[in-house]
Amino acid sequence: MGSLTDYLRFAVTLTAVVDPFLAVPFLLAFTAHRSEAERVELVRVVVITVFLVLSLSAFFGEALLHWIGASLPAFRVGGGLVLLLMALAMLNAQAGGLRQSQAEARELEAGQVSGVVPLAMPLLAGPGAISTAIIAAGQGGLAHQALVVVCIAGVCLVSWFVLLRARVIEARLGTTGLNVATRILGLLLAAMAVQTMADGLNALFPGLAG
Repeated sequence: MGSLTDYLRFAVTLTAVVDPFLAVPFLLAFTAHRSEAERVELVRVVVITVFLVLSLSAFFGEALLHWIGASLPAFRVGGGLVLLLMALAMLNAQAGGLRQSQAEARELEAGQVSGVVPLAMPLLAGPGAISTAIIAAGQGGLAHQALVVVCIAGVCLVSWFVLLRARVIEARLGTTGLNVATRILGLLLAAMAVQTMADGLNALFPGLAG
């Protein structure tokens, strides 16, 4: 990354990975018996949590990789595979096990959790989003990482707007409209996932590029 196009590409990819539209029905189900003020406060806390998790991943993710003995190219391949699995679930308009297990979904529906978990993690800031942030910030200086965080903040603002207007969006789009939005983002994510894996494989095996 280095050009404006690269940062825009990262922002689009991260938006597809986070996919706030997918979280709309989960949020509405969890806050069905809560007041509007409580729902607004939950959205605020969820979005702030997502921002902190992804920003910390961008700043410290590569150092963690070095500590466990993994290279960034290898992480690109693994992270790309995670993104591809998420994209396949999104193409079926499903959250998928990488975002939320069945047990976590039951806890959320029963109101046994605070809402920050699993709405913020792992539904929004899950393995795919964390991987995307680490890959984007890898092998860059402080200025580059700061710009990555700016992109993360932009994605969080979009998520905040979508979740804050969840009831209006669901009323206008309906289940079918939300599923269409998720499938479109899934298609974009699938392409980005394949490109991420290809970049990682080319770095690991330079002979493949020839």
